Amino acid sequence: MAGLGATAVLLSGCGVGSGAPRGALRAAFGQPVTDLDPYNAATAVDEASLIVKRLVFDTLVRREGKTLVPGLAAKWRRDGDTRWVFTLRRGAVFHDGSAVTARDVVACLEHTRTVVSAQTPLWATVTGAEAPDDRTVVFTTDGPLGSLPVNLTLLFIVPARRVADPAQKRSPIGSGPFRVTGFTPSTSVELARFDDYWGGRAESPAVSMPYIAETSTAITALRNGDIDLLWPVPPDQLPEVTGVPGIAVESVPSWTYYFNWFNCSRKPFTDPDVRRALCHAVNVPQIVESLFGQGGRQMRAPLPATVAGHAAQEPWAYDPAAARRLLARAGLGRGFTTSMMWFDATGPLARELAQAMISAWAGIGVTVRPQSIEKAMWLERLNSLDWDMNLQTNTVTTGDAAFTIGRLYDSKANRLGYRNPDLDAVLARAAATPEGPERDALYGDACATIWSDAVGLFPVTLVTGYGRARELTGFTPAANNQPDLAVVGRR
Repeated sequence: MAGLGATAVLLSGCGVGSGAPRGALRAAFGQPVTDLDPYNAATAVDEASLIVKRLVFDTLVRREGKTLVPGLAAKWRRDGDTRWVFTLRRGAVFHDGSAVTARDVVACLEHTRTVVSAQTPLWATVTGAEAPDDRTVVFTTDGPLGSLPVNLTLLFIVPARRVADPAQKRSPIGSGPFRVTGFTPSTSVELARFDDYWGGRAESPAVSMPYIAETSTAITALRNGDIDLLWPVPPDQLPEVTGVPGIAVESVPSWTYYFNWFNCSRKPFTDPDVRRALCHAVNVPQIVESLFGQGGRQMRAPLPATVAGHAAQEPWAYDPAAARRLLARAGLGRGFTTSMMWFDATGPLARELAQAMISAWAGIGVTVRPQSIEKAMWLERLNSLDWDMNLQTNTVTTGDAAFTIGRLYDSKANRLGYRNPDLDAVLARAAATPEGPERDALYGDACATIWSDAVGLFPVTLVTGYGRARELTGFTPAANNQPDLAVVGRR
């Protein structure tokens, strides 16, 4: 492990150390931030970007644990089946001093609906919004939409004149507890406290967020006091920060999980038998135990067990003989050659997980070319369906099945080339149903369809490990990997 001097040199280019203001909270997340524009199609649901966006921008509704609470909206109500009325709080201002108004909210909704992104399915049934006065926003939908409040936790509000401003990518204006003072894509983000924030002043005067590509370097930085907070700490490296003086380790069952999607629009994955064969070929329990141990839980549905709408399915049995029979039935008895893409920083042990699955598939005659690529290129290829198999983590950032099941697997979304009209009908009914047992049952039906159609292999839900300086106060581990850093200070 590198010593203190080496660590300081490595971190100097990441904005840590002498470049960070005195008293700054120095927090390092395991993925790079590539863009800060809240409406950029490529980063609309990017986990690293969302962490920063939640500090810089506000939303009408926020989530605290499993509860939806007021954000820029002081209150809201449903007005019939197709109207929602939101009343904005008084006194909220943007970083440039201008007041937050209902017209800004309307402009943000209209703009985000014009950007085709991973968020698009969330707004498909929203037909518009209007601002009858400065503090009232009325959303209209083409039918009942019970998930609108939870979806609004992802609609970041900026001044109407800035919704399409290219400057938002690097020096955005929001109304959140921090403002951006510096940003180098894939390297560092520097934030300063916004003292006029409606929710009160943040506990720290500044937040410095370096991206440290090597986990071993990041752990050394934490141990040496060069950073205050690090997450996720890979399960195999937790012992390196456990029991270290001045460091506390906390873990939380997360809403983050790994999946390997099959491009269902590209042969041979157009055939469900091929997809099922690859599921049967992988010994998922063994891989999860050997790689992740207490840092992961085997999945039994296409979303984590702690997310609303989860319904456990029968795990795919490890059965290489059955896999070979399915391939033979698909006319691929001699196997085939394909590829898998990922980027290493997608999550802990990504490369090791990829290699374990590739090795398993070689056992049934399937040769997989590994493609570990840079994140920006990965995002571009993912969104253009330019891949055979795609390994990544996903975080159910809203804690609700609509974000994952409803957003990703609807035919119009076309996220993985999978189209199923029957599933579309179930998802439409679920989106129209208020929170409760009926809605959960509908998403449970959707879980069963996605699982049995084998659109992907869903191996493990992660337990996120956070390493932090013991002197920090107010820190709470977040299941969505997006802790509220505005409430974190130090003794």
